[in-house]
Amino acid sequence: MQVFEAIQSRYSVRSYRAETVEEDRLGRVLEAARLAPSAANRQEWRFVVVSDRATRQELMDAAGGQKFVGQAPVVIAACALHGGHVMSCGQLSYPIDVAIALEHIALQAVEEGLGTCWIGHCDEAQVKRILGIPASDDVRLVGLMTLGYPADSPGEKSRLPLGEIVMYEKWRP
Repeated sequence: MQVFEAIQSRYSVRSYRAETVEEDRLGRVLEAARLAPSAANRQEWRFVVVSDRATRQELMDAAGGQKFVGQAPVVIAACALHGGHVMSCGQLSYPIDVAIALEHIALQAVEEGLGTCWIGHCDEAQVKRILGIPASDDVRLVGLMTLGYPADSPGEKSRLPLGEIVMYEKWRP
């Protein structure tokens, strides 16, 4: 599969088969995250991989009761060691770096025949408590990502046309 094919195929999976994700596939998905770029090569990301059914049910509650969070065979809590690094553009590096790593996970998952869904709707304090993540602000939960074999099919993607999102040379209204 080519990268562009993976990009076109990726969608937010909200229904999963009960099938276990094989260790070698999971390993390649996680390795894709490890290889992601990060600001100043800080590699601030940390991932808690959860396959225990009871813990996934607790995470479902922390994610606003979204049933597919508990249904997915794997839930990844994407965290960052927040050292306060601000890039020269004025942005904190950790949320951007973790997002890049999560997208590497999502694209490698497609290659592996797996599906994912980014979960931004979750209670950070509750997830931290469930997973034993330090409660301090030095470790931040950026989001959750479900992983498994899709039981649904992608719907039609609604995306703005390129002409509405791309400008050449200068900003235009």
